[in-house]
Amino acid sequence: MALLDRAIVRLLPTVPRPVVRRVASRYIAGERLEDAVDTVRRLNGAGKVATIDVLGEEVTSADEARAITRAYIDVFRAIEEHGLDSNVSVKPTGLGLKLGYDVCRANLETVVRHAASQGSFVRIDMEDSSTTSDTLRMYRELREAGLDNVGVVLQARLRRTERDIRALADLRPSVRICKGIYLERELIAYTGFDEIRAAYVRCLELLAKHASHVGVATHDDYLITAAKCLPPERFEFQMLLGVRPELGNRLVRDGHRLRIYVPFGRDWYAYSVRRLQENPRIAGYVASDALGRMFGANGRP
Repeated sequence: MALLDRAIVRLLPTVPRPVVRRVASRYIAGERLEDAVDTVRRLNGAGKVATIDVLGEEVTSADEARAITRAYIDVFRAIEEHGLDSNVSVKPTGLGLKLGYDVCRANLETVVRHAASQGSFVRIDMEDSSTTSDTLRMYRELREAGLDNVGVVLQARLRRTERDIRALADLRPSVRICKGIYLERELIAYTGFDEIRAAYVRCLELLAKHASHVGVATHDDYLITAAKCLPPERFEFQMLLGVRPELGNRLVRDGHRLRIYVPFGRDWYAYSVRRLQENPRIAGYVASDALGRMFGANGRP
């Protein structure tokens, strides 16, 4: 299967955009803020909360970074106007981290302070390992500046994460813990399926001691069961839009709080291709899922 997954990734640049769009449409709200609003409204109606992400990362100019910053201000305005139960997630490289630490730090503080003025919350996403130290530094600086409406993401895949949890303990952080999508060198990351799972469970145990709130981001039944040992008032499950919705519905029926990650924006194509190229296993999953929806379980359209 791994060979097939890699073959799918190599073919991605030749796949027509309409085909990629059809596959991606299940996992991305759309290009416009109105699309994200409609998606979140539906999720709220089904008993789920949301986090909205403006697509755009690895920006190449300060103007692009400022444009994404302004887009988040528009998101907060829409959340308030429509009474949505949603916060936001931001990617440091979308706010200019590759252009310079200070560029990103200033844009991020603008977003977090605007959120604070409306009683909202910002989650700083974690990207590949080259951004980890700077992301955690920004999080600490914002918290030490008195901004408590901000949280961070940690990846169980990285060998450093358990140390990072202990280092953040004095802040009583709000943390989203995920396996991590980025394929990293074995020197700095766990690579085996079982060892990543085991690291995730160890991270959950540490977060139960040191975090104020835990976002358990997973679609893995084993890890969902492991997370249920956390105090109910201090954690929530988090899932991606369009991934295992039947599992999400079951969690809600069982009385768990579930937050759905809702990305939107004109950068949907680059986002979709990047996610698949970064993790060939996801490419295979998405391809088989798309074929199943296009042709049905019996092999006929």
